Amino acid sequence: MKIYVDADACPVKNIVISEATGADIPVILVTSFPHYSSEVYPEGVETIYVDTGADAADYRIMKLAHKGDLIITQDYGLASLGLAKGCTIIHHKGFLYTNENIDQLLQSRYLSAMERKSGKRTKGPKAFTNEDREKFRQMFRKIIGLE
Repeated sequence: MKIYVDADACPVKNIVISEATGADIPVILVTSFPHYSSEVYPEGVETIYVDTGADAADYRIMKLAHKGDLIITQDYGLASLGLAKGCTIIHHKGFLYTNENIDQLLQSRYLSAMERKSGKRTKGPKAFTNEDREKFRQMFRKIIGLE
């Protein structure tokens, strides 16, 4: 198993890195060039930089990921593609994307986009909390076999 992180706006990178490297599981952070960092990560963590295009990180992750890999993303489209490839997908708020919930999530995203396109305002996501962080940590540890 490898872990791929859609890393541009991922608030749980440090959790992923600390837990996965402790379990000797490779982590690949995929991020765009504008998010370049000179941070030195521990052995087992690789950073791949991609162009700024809207889905560049998603396409690179899908090119690299294989059945059985783990992907961390908040992007429903990437989650859908990863599920079709046989990957396990987790949101940074600690819930799994599944074949049972992905259609509803994509539909909700589509309807919100249509409302915005027609000039209506929609609510953004709720703020990321410490409770979300702990929920993610517990789910992540369970998935990688630490709990």
